[in-house]
Amino acid sequence: MENNDLSNWQEMVDLDEALSPDRKVTARRSAESLSDLWSPDEEKLPVRAERDLGEALLESGVVDRAQLDQARKVASSTSGKSLARIFCDMQVNEASVQSHLAQVVGMPFETIDAGLVESKFLNRLGFDYCLEHGVMPLTMSGSRLLLGVTRPDDLMILEEVRHRLGVSIKPVVVCQSDITSAVEMLKAQQDSSQEVNVDQIIGDMEEEEIEVVQTKEEDLDLEKMAGESPTIRLVNYLIFNAVKEGASDIHIEPQEKRLQIRYRIDGVLFEAMNPPQQMQAAIISRLKIMSNLDISERRLPQDGRIRAMVHGRKLDLRLSTLPTAQGEKAVMRILDTRSIQVPLENLGMSDTTYAAWREEIDQPHGIILVTGPTGSGKTTTLYASLSQMDRQKLNISTVEDPVEYHLNGINQVQTHEKIGMSFAAALRSLLRQDPDVVMVGEIRDGETARIAIQASLTGHLVLSTLHTNDAPSAVTRLVNIGVEPFLIGAALNAIVAQRLVRRICTHCKTVQKPGEVVAKHLEKAGLKVDEVALGLGCDKCRNTGYAGRLGIYELLVLNDHLRDKIVSSPSVTEFRRLCIEQGMTTLRMDGFQKVLQGQTTVDEVLRVTEG
Repeated sequence: MENNDLSNWQEMVDLDEALSPDRKVTARRSAESLSDLWSPDEEKLPVRAERDLGEALLESGVVDRAQLDQARKVASSTSGKSLARIFCDMQVNEASVQSHLAQVVGMPFETIDAGLVESKFLNRLGFDYCLEHGVMPLTMSGSRLLLGVTRPDDLMILEEVRHRLGVSIKPVVVCQSDITSAVEMLKAQQDSSQEVNVDQIIGDMEEEEIEVVQTKEEDLDLEKMAGESPTIRLVNYLIFNAVKEGASDIHIEPQEKRLQIRYRIDGVLFEAMNPPQQMQAAIISRLKIMSNLDISERRLPQDGRIRAMVHGRKLDLRLSTLPTAQGEKAVMRILDTRSIQVPLENLGMSDTTYAAWREEIDQPHGIILVTGPTGSGKTTTLYASLSQMDRQKLNISTVEDPVEYHLNGINQVQTHEKIGMSFAAALRSLLRQDPDVVMVGEIRDGETARIAIQASLTGHLVLSTLHTNDAPSAVTRLVNIGVEPFLIGAALNAIVAQRLVRRICTHCKTVQKPGEVVAKHLEKAGLKVDEVALGLGCDKCRNTGYAGRLGIYELLVLNDHLRDKIVSSPSVTEFRRLCIEQGMTTLRMDGFQKVLQGQTTVDEVLRVTEG
């Protein structure tokens, strides 16, 4: 149905010579009903030839002939699945597919802004209905409702929506991912509008109210568990609120006379609340129960995992407990798949760095390293790079500890040091699985590094991470763990060092003359500006002036001159100076460029980089 323009329906049902009198009446009623759904302006009707969605994508270079043939083959053997959906399942960019689909059927293509959704119509349809049928009521356009649809050929759904809402509708093509994001955002807004009285939740809490049980549920639905006891309600609230605030970690820290709970948001810790100090043991016990840990053991550190349903989506929570002088401290890392589903072009790389990095990950063999401290976004960069590869044609495998996020079309292996499944052992086995691309979570020792280098020299592309402060230091680090310099020079293609800086909040962003200290740092870097951007602080950004993060990058692509220098084992200082002479942009310089673009501030760049 994707090749048919909805405007042709009136013409199809008005073929009087092909219909009996009774069928003419029925047809005219159908035409009148369908005309309420969408009737394009006559003067704006495009004159175009009928063409297939696949051909349109092929002409635009979104897919190649092999992908098109494969998608058509799948469509011929799969009933009820549109060609557009099949392309999306093949990891083709959904926005590109849907925009071309809109052109083919002669409809507008829209991106969804949750702030423009008609809430009264959305409430009538319900969140679940919109997700299931791929529809979203947007804004009123005159007397008609602009309705976002993912399947413009599904006329039955269009008619059903019109009857349920009681208004004429004008469909526009949207992405299913946009509908999902809008629903999650609107659900979160509803949850936040229901104020939680924390004092009331914890007021009558006693430690004895914790009942030690073993849960057998793999997925704990926090919403269903709410209300069972004060401790459970408080723990649920902590997790719900952390996800709503966009936190990456929850810290539960016992102090001498109080219990401190902090959230890490955009890389910085913020104090969230201070429950009564006597609740500490009860909260830690509840978390241990949820992650199936031993609640009677309080003298040793423990690590566990909680799978939970928050705002209707599954999350993984990694729990770590640590005995301290004041009692057990707990930290929960929130692993949300949405946080790593960032397109490579949206990570914050400059155009030059992005083009060079894309060229490197398209190489057939060699080693590519991503370096930086913990929490600097290395995993996100690696996953975004893997997502750019053709997962239909390449055998892509990973060795990780742990497997934090699951990617479709990629073979992910979990290491287990206690049973001998180390990075090196897993990598050896993986190389017998006919891989094209291998991602090693981290190169920790000389054995893993040597196997990775041998793999790259035998025709595999290897991506991995190292914990170094900058890109040139990665070479010295490999030498220090026992890799021969001539092997490093032969196998290593590129190294990117990165940090995450906070973005300036767009709601309270302003520009002003730089202060004396800021101007001094910019002038030292050879930059002179009259105005710099900063955030004043508002409710949207918790009065910090920042909302969200972006990366700053230091990309080192090895050329023949640098490879020759590596063989002579230069010092870190000497090699870094040589790399800068060869055109490498440092982390701080890349950060200052983003300051000039109004994306972040000098203070943020100085916070995460060395002089």
